[in-house]
Amino acid sequence: MIRILSVLCFSVTLFCAACGQVAIPEPYGPVPSRQQLEWQKMEYYMFVHFGPNTFTGVEWGDGSENPDSFNPSSLDCRQWASTAKAAGMKGIIITAKHHDGFCLWPSLTSTHTVKESSWRGGKGDVLKELSQACREYGLKFGVYLSPWDRNHPAYGTPEYNKIFAQALTEVHTAYGPVFEQWFDGACGEEMEFAYDWELFIRTVYSHQPNAILFSDVGPGCRWIGNEQGVAGETNWSRLTTDGFTPGKGAPATEILNTGQAGGKYWIPGEADVSIRPGWFYSPDTDREQKTVESLMDIYYTSVGRNASLLLNVPPDRQGRIHRPDSLRLMEFRHAREKAFSRNLARGARIYASAVRNPLRMFAPKQMLDGKYDTYWTTDDSVSSACVIVILKHPEQVEMLLIQEYIPLGQRINGVTVECYDTRVGAWVRTAEATTVGYKRILRFPAILTDSIRIHLNARPVCPVINTIEIY
Repeated sequence: MIRILSVLCFSVTLFCAACGQVAIPEPYGPVPSRQQLEWQKMEYYMFVHFGPNTFTGVEWGDGSENPDSFNPSSLDCRQWASTAKAAGMKGIIITAKHHDGFCLWPSLTSTHTVKESSWRGGKGDVLKELSQACREYGLKFGVYLSPWDRNHPAYGTPEYNKIFAQALTEVHTAYGPVFEQWFDGACGEEMEFAYDWELFIRTVYSHQPNAILFSDVGPGCRWIGNEQGVAGETNWSRLTTDGFTPGKGAPATEILNTGQAGGKYWIPGEADVSIRPGWFYSPDTDREQKTVESLMDIYYTSVGRNASLLLNVPPDRQGRIHRPDSLRLMEFRHAREKAFSRNLARGARIYASAVRNPLRMFAPKQMLDGKYDTYWTTDDSVSSACVIVILKHPEQVEMLLIQEYIPLGQRINGVTVECYDTRVGAWVRTAEATTVGYKRILRFPAILTDSIRIHLNARPVCPVINTIEIY
């Protein structure tokens, strides 16, 4: 107890403070919308690349494909949804139209669609089947539509922008709620063409006002700057996008990867990556799924670094999630459940070097209660503080999970973690980080400890933390 009290350096006045009404902290900088917060809490969902490329064996079709090439022998979107649900995913985003221009719904804007295919006699509609399956399994439904169209004769003309907006209207009015619209900024090298992004965004919001719009510059969420599922060690959910556009007009990938500390808008990162080497199914990669260890590393560098994880799992030529991919997803879920099965902070004692009054409302214990909307914070004038968690008894510790209460903004710009090594009787610095955001997971070599000390810096404002977990 003497050791604990000496390292905390807390004043007795902390526990005798007045308990009058004290206002909650003012929001700092941009903050997430209700829809963005709901999206961030999803954390992990499925990408589905599916179309003619699935059958031709290429990644980027050139638009000359015979519509009959799209011919899944036993399409089963319920199997996709049940697999995603069992894997712990919260939604599915499908490539409704990739760069080849082929539409997975019977669009009136094109002659390169499922209705021109002999599949199901031209009466098939993949989006209808998938949206229904998502609703059945309690998953959210999202769509990817590429504005690049290597088939449409009007592509490259001002008229095409209106045609693409009409395609968006079809998708966003026929299949129920859409949680995310995924915009790919690619336009190829063969033609310089200015997309009317204002029209596209306005069209989506007019039909789906709650949708999160993804692109290099948001406005709902942003590309993380790579296709390996790796967010920056520093990752702000803030970005200034004035003057930028998706694709060739986007900010540098380094900026997309880290965000900007003083960014003007709340545009959190989404990390996309495929379970296979390519985005579309190929029988040549049936034995090349990412290992469980690799997927866990991706989880820690995406969800564990304040980003969401969009994991691509491409259906095969039958129209089903391939068995080895499904098995790997289940192994991945088991590994996550094992890693986070025993939160050592449950039942622990927790103290802080400063607390905003009244103690009951902003007490340190709010960080351990498992509730999202309760949090610990300090007075406005206190921008650096120390939190210490005292375990029931010494444990092997190798991971710390910490969350900011982002409805009040992203504030933390420095974290240092120390553990009291019970074997040598000394504090050991085990981890450091810059940003936290919605969620930060810090890993370090296992250490036997009964006390974890966390130094937090949020200059120039007070820190606001709602969750601490220890594993």
